[in-house]
Amino acid sequence: MDRDKCKKIYTLALILGISFFSVFASFMWQGNKGFSLWDEGYLWYGVQRVLLGEVPIRDFMAYDPGRYYWSATLLSIIGSNGIMALREVVAIFQALGLFVGLLLIAQSEKRKSKSSLIFWIMSAGILVVWMYPRHKLFDISLSIFLIGCLTFLIKNPIPKRYVIAGIGVGLVAVFGRNHGVYGALGSIGVVAWLSIRSSAQPSFLKGLVLWGAGVAIGFLPVILMLLLIPGFAIAFWDSIRFLFEWGATNLPLPVPWPWTVNFSSIPTSAAIHALLLGLFFVALLVFGGLAVVWVCKRRFQGEPVPSVLAAAAFLAFPYAHYAFSRADIGHLALGIFPFLIGCLVILAVSTSRIKWFFTTALLVASVWVMHVMHPGWQCFTSQCVDVEISGSKLLVEPNTGSDIELLRRLVKLYASNGRSFVVTPTWPGAYALLGRKSPMWEIYALVPRSDAFQKKEIERIKATKPGFVLVFNWALDGHDKLRFKNTHPLIYQYILDNFEPISDFYNSTYQVYKPKISG
Repeated sequence: MDRDKCKKIYTLALILGISFFSVFASFMWQGNKGFSLWDEGYLWYGVQRVLLGEVPIRDFMAYDPGRYYWSATLLSIIGSNGIMALREVVAIFQALGLFVGLLLIAQSEKRKSKSSLIFWIMSAGILVVWMYPRHKLFDISLSIFLIGCLTFLIKNPIPKRYVIAGIGVGLVAVFGRNHGVYGALGSIGVVAWLSIRSSAQPSFLKGLVLWGAGVAIGFLPVILMLLLIPGFAIAFWDSIRFLFEWGATNLPLPVPWPWTVNFSSIPTSAAIHALLLGLFFVALLVFGGLAVVWVCKRRFQGEPVPSVLAAAAFLAFPYAHYAFSRADIGHLALGIFPFLIGCLVILAVSTSRIKWFFTTALLVASVWVMHVMHPGWQCFTSQCVDVEISGSKLLVEPNTGSDIELLRRLVKLYASNGRSFVVTPTWPGAYALLGRKSPMWEIYALVPRSDAFQKKEIERIKATKPGFVLVFNWALDGHDKLRFKNTHPLIYQYILDNFEPISDFYNSTYQVYKPKISG
C-alpha cells in the first residue's frame, strides 16, 4: 500500500473517531436529560406505531417515512421501544452526519499538518453545538448529506455521478420531502453552474435528466409505498394538498434581527446572545448571496473553486428558507449547516492567522448562542427532577415532571386497563409515554382544519370511547386564534357536548373532561 493511500485511510479513521467520540461525549453528558411531550414525543409515538405495524402518514400524522423505518429497524435489533433506545439510534444518524461534514471540511485542506487535528476538533465542536434540537437530528444530518452529494458531483461531473447525486437527493426526500425540495433547488443550481463554459460534461438538460432519473431511483421506497400500501397514496397526497391549502410550511415568527435588540432593557449577557442570534440570521443571507456570486464569477473566469464551497453555496438559500420559515433558534439550527460548512471550508484554505482567529470566533459565538438550548446545560443550571420513562431514569424540568405525573394520575383514575384517552392539541408524547394509541389521526393539532376533516376525527373519537380528554388550552405564539377551540371548533364542541369537566384537574390551561353519564 502506497504512502498517500495510507494517509487517506488514517485521515478517514481519525475523522470517523472524532465524529463518533464527539457525539458519544454529548450523549453521555445529556442523553438522559430533558424530555418533550411535544416534538420529541411526536417522533417517539410514530416510531412506536411503526414497530406495531402502522404506516406513517396513513395511520397517524407523521414526518416522512424514512426516519421512522430507520429508527424502527434499529430498535427491533436492540429489542426496545423506549425513549433512551430511540435517542441512541438517532445519535447514530447524527454521528454519520457529523462524519460527512468533518470529512468534507478535512478534504478541503490543501495541506494536512499537525495543527489540522486541532482544526478538525474545533470544527466538530462548532457543528455539534448547533445539532439541536435532539428530535430533529435527522434533519440536520440530511442537510449535511446533501452537501456531500453535490460535492461528489462537482468533483468529477461525469454522467454516472449525476445519477448518483440524484439518488442521494431522492433518498434524502424519503426522510423529509422538504429536504428533497431543498436538494432539488441546490442541484439545479449546481447543474446549471457546471454547464458554464464547459463542453466536457453533460449539457444542462442532459445533466438534469440523468439527475432526475437518480432522484426517481432514490425515492423508490416511497414510490413503492404509494403503489403497494392500501390507503397510503391518498393520505400522502392529502398531506401535500393540505400544505397548499394552508399556504405555508410553518407558523411564522418575527425575525430577530440584530438591530432590534434593546440593550437598555435586558442584561448584557442576554443582549449579546440576542445580537449574535440576529447576526447569524443575517449571515445566512449574506453568505448565500456572496457565495453564489463568487463561485459563478470564478466559473466564468475559469478559476478553480473548492467543490464543498460550491455545494454549500447553492444549498445556502434553500436552507435559509428553513431557518426563516419560523425564525427561532431551533429553526436557525436546522438551516445553518450549509453556512457553517461553507465557512469552515473557507477557513481551511485560509492563511494561518485568518484561519485560527475566525475559527475561534465562530466557535465562541456558536457556543454562546446555542449552549443554553441544550438539556445538559439546562439541568446543570436549574433544578431538574428524576422521572422514570419507559424503564429509564431521566432528568427533566419540574414543569415536565408535573405534566407526566398528571397524565399518569389521569390514566390510573379514568383510563386503566388499556382504555384510550385524548390529549390535544399537543403532547403526542403522552401516548408514547403511556403506551397507548391516539384516537385521533392528527396527533399535533396546531393549525385550522376543515369541517370534513374534523368530522372524521370525531368519528374516530366516538369509536374508541376515551376515558378522559385533556385539552391543553394554549395560545400558540400568543395568538388566540390558534387555540384548539378556534382551530378545531367542531371537535371542541363535540367534547363539550359529550364530556364534563373533572373539577380536580380542570383549570384555565389544563381542561380535563370525562364522559358524561347518559340517561
